[in-house]
Amino acid sequence: MAKNLVIVESPAKAKTIKKFLGSGYDVIASQGHVRDLPKSQMGVSPEDDFEPKYITIRGKGEILSELRKAAKKADKIYLATDPDREGEAISWHLQKLLKLDENSADRITFNEITKNAIKNSIKNPRRIDMGLVDAQQARRVLDRIVGYKISPLLWQKIKSGLSAGRVQSVALRLICEREKEINDFKPVEYWSIDAQLNPKDKKNAGIKDIPAHFYGTADKKIVPSSESETDKYIAQANKKMKCVEVKETEKHRKAPLPFTTSTLQQEASKVLNFSTKKTMQLAQSLYEGVEVEGHGTIGLITYLRTDSIRVSAEADANVRKYIEEAYGKEFVTTADVNKGTGKKIQDAHEAIRPSYIDIPLDTIKKSLSRDLYKLYQLIWKRFVASRMESAVYKTIKASFDANGLIFTSASSRLVFNGFMSVYSTEEDKLTENDGDLSKISEGDEFIIGKIDKEQHFTQPPAHFTEASLVKTLEELRIGRPSTYAPTITTILARNYILKEKKNLYATELGEAVNDIMVTSFPEIVDTEFTALMEDTLDSVETGDFDWKSIIRNFYPDLITAVDEAEKKLEKVKISDEETDIVCEQCGRHMVIKYGPHGKFLACPGFPECRNTKSYTEKTEYKCPKCGGEIVIMKSRKGRRFFGCANHPDCDYMSWQKPE
Repeated sequence: MAKNLVIVESPAKAKTIKKFLGSGYDVIASQGHVRDLPKSQMGVSPEDDFEPKYITIRGKGEILSELRKAAKKADKIYLATDPDREGEAISWHLQKLLKLDENSADRITFNEITKNAIKNSIKNPRRIDMGLVDAQQARRVLDRIVGYKISPLLWQKIKSGLSAGRVQSVALRLICEREKEINDFKPVEYWSIDAQLNPKDKKNAGIKDIPAHFYGTADKKIVPSSESETDKYIAQANKKMKCVEVKETEKHRKAPLPFTTSTLQQEASKVLNFSTKKTMQLAQSLYEGVEVEGHGTIGLITYLRTDSIRVSAEADANVRKYIEEAYGKEFVTTADVNKGTGKKIQDAHEAIRPSYIDIPLDTIKKSLSRDLYKLYQLIWKRFVASRMESAVYKTIKASFDANGLIFTSASSRLVFNGFMSVYSTEEDKLTENDGDLSKISEGDEFIIGKIDKEQHFTQPPAHFTEASLVKTLEELRIGRPSTYAPTITTILARNYILKEKKNLYATELGEAVNDIMVTSFPEIVDTEFTALMEDTLDSVETGDFDWKSIIRNFYPDLITAVDEAEKKLEKVKISDEETDIVCEQCGRHMVIKYGPHGKFLACPGFPECRNTKSYTEKTEYKCPKCGGEIVIMKSRKGRRFFGCANHPDCDYMSWQKPE
């Protein structure tokens, strides 16, 4: 029998695909990239027109040997790496290393790992898309040049071990600037006035007390800025109020769009409290394949790196059929939900959606870990909701006149839950509800039962969270779906920022790095320049721009800026954070240092005293065994776990948070 070879990135993906293709196919995983720029040098030669010097990645020799043996035996080879720029580049590198004919049609792509998608892709192979490859090469070379030219400057001026990058530097700047906005913020005083209205006439005895809020006059909205001004309006409002207007309307709350990479990361952060890194790791597992009871290993969602909201006709028809059967025909939307709202770079992909809408959630739940199921359920509900009708509210707004001053009251009632029967967020729930206003008519008179005043102050901008930072990066067109999670992970790992609860804060080190970048490399951290660079990379992808032209234009200005910075910048002193833990060898207070695996404690007396120990992060939990404090520790492989601070006297440990 003819033997075909299919090469994918991960073993999980290989296992899922093998099941669909049968005995005539070998499916082998390259386990990610097989070739890259060397770590020990820049790997890009300006003298040779910026030609990249790719080498085989250390540790990949055995995998490559296996791939070469399988390739020699195969009658046909299919390169089935991910359907994006990076996946295309991996296929191109494999093509080079396996010495395949570059003109042969051996590249296949699929947006979901289902039997139909895999079979269809095998029937429609194509050549490597060099536009995608060159766009990825341009990004990789740009990032390598920035990192290798600016990072040594940071080591020289601040401390060793630091790094700079195009997208990470812009993200750091956004966080630092938000920090400055918050610190510079000057609160402004304002007051609110709330009245309790009682019906005056007996005919309105069935109307309950109604809260009403001071608006201003018929001509304009007024926000009192002092207590004396507030008291003046309270004095002006006599004891009587008359209803001067009642408006009844319908509000339609539109169903959400299916997830893109960015919106999935944002929603998983807000709803599930997942970091962007965790969300992408879980989504990768759901895409590549998991064992599901009664179905074997299957890929549960479509490709996870996308900025498109498009859905295939087949999937759209299937979910509409499901909604009609489960909820009723009136719940199926008639709107054109595939219509986008702007430029979508990766519209060749679909939105993130379930691959099998017909497999019940209960079946899926039995087979997945808790966090995997939480994310899958979020994706499933969002997709189903996206094909449902809007939720409809009946709203009533009443206006009352009190001696020339206008007070307002509003109420809302859900009359058709539409998509909210499946999926809703806090934003979907109308909070403007002052009670039942359905019995009020224009001309009704009321007596003010009581009137209250309250002082307020304007609030500074909120600190960035991972969700809001991803949203801002997307709005500014900084980076691409695949870059958001690694960008945030990198600046957290470098200690440029720290995360407390959900908020992101710039550290002293982060501010020092940002100051150097803003002072010496303003173009690199300029949001408009970075967005323009992304547009240029898109032009490389479409074949409208030569990728090396980007590097040729960028490199000379960068080198000039680095040379100037080396001459002009002063060395910055960053103090290590001191703890209350005393070094048992010399008595000094130990400080927090940062290594490849995160924080650790070190004696500040280095090199005289070389004492170090692991850093433990305190939690609010108590040990279920001995009542001691639970701290977060790390295993030898760097995995976080929860352990008792009384170790070794108490041996309690858990990978999950204690209940």
